[in-house]
Amino acid sequence: MVLVNEQRKLSASLPLICRCIISCILVLLTQLTLSLVPRFFAASPFIVQFALSGLVLLLVQTLCGWCRRLLGVCASAPAFVFFNILFIWGFYIAVVRQAVSSLIGGLFNIEVAMIIIGLCSIMSKDPGLITNEFPHLDKLVEGSELGVDPDNENSLSRKRVRYCKICKAHVEGFDHHCPAFGNCIGQNNYFLFIVLLVGFLATEASYVACSAQFVGKSQNFDKSQSENDWVVNLATSTMLFSILQLLWQAVFFMWHIYCVCFNVRTDEWVSPQVKQILEY
Repeated sequence: MVLVNEQRKLSASLPLICRCIISCILVLLTQLTLSLVPRFFAASPFIVQFALSGLVLLLVQTLCGWCRRLLGVCASAPAFVFFNILFIWGFYIAVVRQAVSSLIGGLFNIEVAMIIIGLCSIMSKDPGLITNEFPHLDKLVEGSELGVDPDNENSLSRKRVRYCKICKAHVEGFDHHCPAFGNCIGQNNYFLFIVLLVGFLATEASYVACSAQFVGKSQNFDKSQSENDWVVNLATSTMLFSILQLLWQAVFFMWHIYCVCFNVRTDEWVSPQVKQILEY
C-alpha cells in the first residue's frame, strides 16, 4: 500500500518536474540568444541594442510557444521567473561581483534572497479563497460581471468575490490571476504582491547598475578579445534584459498604485473593456 502511494506521488510530480525542466531550457535559450545582440551589434548605439533585444526576446518567446504547442509540452511560468532570477544571480556571483564593492554586492545578494523568499510566499499563500462560509456561494455566476449572486449582493459584492477559472475557486478581493506567480492575487496577498513588485524593481535596478559598472571596467581591461568577449556580451545582454523587465514592471506597478488610490481592481477594469472589444 505504501509503495502504491509512493508511485502515485511520483506520477503526480513527474509533469511538474517536466515543466520545470522545460522552463529551465527556455531560460538558457532566451539568455544565450539575447547575448547575440551585443556580439553582432557591438558597434551600434545602446538604444539600438535595446530595441533589438526587445525584438529578439519577443521572437524567442513566440517561437518557443509555437514549438511547445507543436510538441504538446508545457512550461511553468513561475519556474521560468525563478530560473531567470537564478541565472542572473549566478552570473552576478561568478562574474559581475568582481567589479563592484563588497557593500553593493552584499545589498544585491540580500535583495535577491528576499525576492526568492517573497516568490515562495506568494505562490503558497492563500489569496482569500472562499469555501462554504456563504450560504449562497453555489449560486455565484462565473460569467457575470461582478461574479456575485444578485439575490445576495450585499453580503458578497462588498468582499469583491470573483471566480477564477484557472484556480477553479472563488477569491475574496480578487484582483487578477498572476501566471508569473502561479496564484491569484486577492485580499490576503495583495499587499505582498505590491511589496514583491517593489522588490523586483529595486533588484533589477541594482543589477543594471552593477552590470553597467562591470561592462565599463571590462572595456578598459587590457585583455585579448577572445578571453573576455563572451563575458562582456552576456553581461550586456543580461543588463538589457533587466532594463526591459524594469520598464514593463514599472508601468505595472504604477497601474496598481492607481488602483489602490481609486479603489479599483484590475479585473473590474479589464472585464468591461474586453467585453466591449468582443462586441465589435
